Amino acid sequence: MRRLIAVLALCLAPGAGLAAAAPPPPPAPVEVMIVGVFHMSNPGHDMHNIAVDDVLAPKRQAEIVAITDALARFKPTKVAVEWPRALVAERYPKYLAGTLPPSHNEVVQLGFRLAKTAGSQGVWGIDADGDFPYPPLKAYADAHGMAAALDAQDAEVVRMVADEQRLLAGKGISAALRHLNEPAQVNNAFYRAALRVGGGDVQPGADLLTAWYHRNFLICANLLQLAQPGDRIVIVYGSGHNFLLRQCVTETPGFRLVEPNGYLPK
Repeated sequence: MRRLIAVLALCLAPGAGLAAAAPPPPPAPVEVMIVGVFHMSNPGHDMHNIAVDDVLAPKRQAEIVAITDALARFKPTKVAVEWPRALVAERYPKYLAGTLPPSHNEVVQLGFRLAKTAGSQGVWGIDADGDFPYPPLKAYADAHGMAAALDAQDAEVVRMVADEQRLLAGKGISAALRHLNEPAQVNNAFYRAALRVGGGDVQPGADLLTAWYHRNFLICANLLQLAQPGDRIVIVYGSGHNFLLRQCVTETPGFRLVEPNGYLPK
């Protein structure tokens, strides 16, 4: 009798049987590698632009193949690029079929090529439109004696572009990309300097940041909505977005940032 009571007490004790109903393990993290790039097709859309020689030339093609082969070691399940979703959906199948005309664009040269080389599930366009109201900022700064802060940051950007130009010419595409993606090179200094421009109810610096952050939040949303647990995603994007893309990944639970310089050829 005593033995029966002891068994019943054990069965009815708080927590009995919980080991058999242990919670499931947490979902696998989403690993994201952000490869900040310069624009290879020389569109001239940025305030300061690196001049890129013909990336379709045999020497540059060999460099690009070495880069995508190296990045493929990350085994990306998905590749995300700086094009609208519809444009990627139209052109990537043509690329796979060999019917897409030759393109200098980094989306094709790096993004499409990497996805094909790595056998990824596909390429996704995560870009979003956005304004960049720099002229009002510049006009206000010039009219109110506030140009010095902007000019100092502008000079720093010019220096960085010149450094990138020298690396591209002297050491090749991978060296230029490694420089762009060195964490110490990734900063938001220009935009913080812009916040100094304005006064009272007129805040062109804050307006510029609002527009820039809005676009990048849309890009971040597209990324988060694309990702599934266990994904390994490579993002090929203009390096100006690098700071906020990295912030998007590092501040999102379940996401882990992977440094591209651990893979890019030296």
